[in-house]
Amino acid sequence: MNNKRKVEMLRERYTKGTRICLDSMENDPHPIPPGTKGTVQFVDDIGTVFCKFDNGRSLGVIPGEDGFHTIEEEVQTEELSEELEMNMTM
Repeated sequence: MNNKRKVEMLRERYTKGTRICLDSMENDPHPIPPGTKGTVQFVDDIGTVFCKFDNGRSLGVIPGEDGFHTIEEEVQTEELSEELEMNMTM
């Protein structure tokens, strides 16, 4: 798979607003602690997933190098909250 296609796939998987939980970050001199949750801001042109973490830090995570997973239930909860809010204002 070429790099451009890989980046496109990452952008499809980690859209803005996707919630993730960090499992490990071993190659960073100031790693974010495991278990810290964050929100995806964007995926850059080389495939780094940039997030704003709940502890106030913003940092890019590298798929395949840093360990993290999406938190589906939080994404769904946020979408439901927005939908409920929209219905209540109508």
